[in-house]
Amino acid sequence: MAEIKTVAVIGAGVMGAGIAAHCANAGADVLLLDIVKPGVNNRNAIAEGAIERLKKTDPAPLMDSRAIRRIKPGNIEDDMAALAQADWIIEAVIERLDIKQALYKKLHALRKPGAIISSNTSTIPLAALTAGMPDGFTDNFCITHFFNPPRYMRLLEVIGADAPHFAPLRAFADERLGKTVIACNDTPGFIANRIGTYWIQSAIVLALENGLEIEEADAVMGKPMGFPSTGIFGLMDLVGIDLGPHVNASLARLLPETDAFHTMNRDNAMIEAMIAEGYTGNKGKGGFYRSARGADGKRVKSALDLTAAARGTLAWRAAMRVDVPLLKDARKDLKILLASESKYGKYAWGVLGRTLVYAASLVPEISSSIADIDAAMRLGYTWKFGPFELIDRLGAAWVATHLAKLGLDVPPLLQKLGGSTFYRPGANGALEQFTIGGHYAPVSRAPGIILLDDIKRVQKPVLGNKSASLWDLGDGVLCFEIHTQIRGAMLNMLDGDIFGLLEKSLALVGKNHTALVIYNDDLREAPHKTNFSTGANIGIASMMANIRLWGKIEGSIKDGQAIYAALRNAPFPVIGAPAGRALGGGAEMLLHCAGVQAYAESYIGLVEVGVGLIPGWGGCATMLARWQQDKTMPKGPMPAVAKVFEIISTATVSRSAQEAMALKFLSPNDGITMNRDRLLADAKASALAMVATHKPPEPLALTLPGPSGRTALDMAVAGFAKRGIATPHDVTVSGALATVLTGGPDADMLTPMSTDAVMDLERASFMSLIRTKESQARIKSIIDTGRPLRN
Repeated sequence: MAEIKTVAVIGAGVMGAGIAAHCANAGADVLLLDIVKPGVNNRNAIAEGAIERLKKTDPAPLMDSRAIRRIKPGNIEDDMAALAQADWIIEAVIERLDIKQALYKKLHALRKPGAIISSNTSTIPLAALTAGMPDGFTDNFCITHFFNPPRYMRLLEVIGADAPHFAPLRAFADERLGKTVIACNDTPGFIANRIGTYWIQSAIVLALENGLEIEEADAVMGKPMGFPSTGIFGLMDLVGIDLGPHVNASLARLLPETDAFHTMNRDNAMIEAMIAEGYTGNKGKGGFYRSARGADGKRVKSALDLTAAARGTLAWRAAMRVDVPLLKDARKDLKILLASESKYGKYAWGVLGRTLVYAASLVPEISSSIADIDAAMRLGYTWKFGPFELIDRLGAAWVATHLAKLGLDVPPLLQKLGGSTFYRPGANGALEQFTIGGHYAPVSRAPGIILLDDIKRVQKPVLGNKSASLWDLGDGVLCFEIHTQIRGAMLNMLDGDIFGLLEKSLALVGKNHTALVIYNDDLREAPHKTNFSTGANIGIASMMANIRLWGKIEGSIKDGQAIYAALRNAPFPVIGAPAGRALGGGAEMLLHCAGVQAYAESYIGLVEVGVGLIPGWGGCATMLARWQQDKTMPKGPMPAVAKVFEIISTATVSRSAQEAMALKFLSPNDGITMNRDRLLADAKASALAMVATHKPPEPLALTLPGPSGRTALDMAVAGFAKRGIATPHDVTVSGALATVLTGGPDADMLTPMSTDAVMDLERASFMSLIRTKESQARIKSIIDTGRPLRN
């Protein structure tokens, strides 16, 4: 089969609709089918309703609202013949074997030669699905298990798709859907759900046994472990409490009696009562946590009383804050928590120890690759470290010694490992993994993948300091990496050290190399927690404002403008390669690059108004230039000015790279990479492709409306203020922004203005705002609380 262009999804539930949306994100034409709803005239009502919900779902399943046009609704009575056009048919119907097999027989008779049929089942083995199917059906059938929500979860477990004719499917899933495709053995629960379900069950059972409240259990089973910050009970609210019993029942039915899962799969009257009364989590009336507005109109969070629930009484109380020093210590050394004899320590090791042993006991049953198992847990359950990575961090000998506290035997794989580690650098620096045979083998990377972690394993930085490093990607391309932490979070805020090293890096590339890529690795974090750069270090700005170092602040603005000008005017291509958030000065950095290769989950925006400021490093000037160059805009200077004013004054942040392109944070010539692991290689390739023809851009002249345009913008803001939408300081900040975008009091639409002149206005307006107590209060609020102040 050739390239996959048309996809059909049968089953328009939450999962099926999400898969359909993401296939549309990938550029495929999608047919979404479901049953005909009894007693309804519209025979496509279910599929059409699902498509309508895609428009409202948050987080958004679609990367660009226009992608919904690629999804066509239908039903399985009238539209089955259309399936003959599909290259890939995905079954996402109810988890009943009889219903699935009856559908497969129909599909087998309809599909075109070479078309692939796959099931999204998470519980039924491949052998059971294909048993008794017609001759030839199994040749083009496999399981493709997506994780919810399909757009954001990077794992795709695939079972039975090893044959060469499945290559187009694997390539589509990898390069177009952005998935890490992991081949699993045909075992119950595959990899992630097999381990993840045991982990969740252990966490629930042991929380009850150890007398922990929900907030305490979630505080332990969250950040200290590198597990989702929701903890266990918050995670169940997120995915749906009613999902667990179905998965548990399937595993209980399919797993042998000797499997450790049965020791933790206990009847739970609390869960049954919650489901019966509609407390299924965030999608229902609430779950372990609920949120409601109090008498003052503010939302109040409550939590289920776990002690009472264990006795069969569902009662919610005000949520409590857990402040345990032991948990803070665990973030530095997890063994401090795990070795503690407190109820928190016993709970932590009780869950984690059992989970690590269970994972080790499943090799090679679920997979012979510990790297694949670790990746499945990182990407499917958003663990920061997989089980074998956790064992390496704790030390295999330490883990083996402490298993006695749980009455557990050391699994054979851990015995074989002895005092070694599951991962080690090989002779050439490549990462190697321990195998069931007792030796080490390379961790394979798919062709076209470059990871900065692998580069760091074999070389030292070309240049570096505490805030940034410069790496050699080969072929004359260097990589500039920003790595600044604030309070333990990799926010990648910009400071003088970064600008100083970037200046040196530009000089070095100009002498001895051909191109520069700006990129950083944060592969263990979920997309919404990854930061290319969150902009200038406002803590430094706040400190300087407090002691009235206005000259220093203005100097930092000039320095930023100068280094970004050097970036823009470099005689070699500079490619920005963002993933996650690129905000404020981080967005401005991208605006000045010769090109951008963005990860699809890039969230880009000029958000300075949130701290009472405006973009000061050329963001206003560059956005004006981009919108004025758009030939689809109405003629005259005002339409582009109004659009840029709207984007910046509302601190608009794109919800995807595709949306960033529509907002012109990215240009039409920039590229988008769907697979996070391929971003660095794609950025390097983009840089090399530009080397031969690259020239610095010609200076641009802007046509700006001057005072009349400022008046129009002020009137619009005054209207918002009158309606209570804009605060008094919003009006002040918007006025400063309007001055810049309209060219200042001396601008004349008949006299073109250079972008440098607009940048002078940026700097002056920035300085006027940072001197105000209101902007300083906004900055302090962000630093102290992480939330913007509406003053």
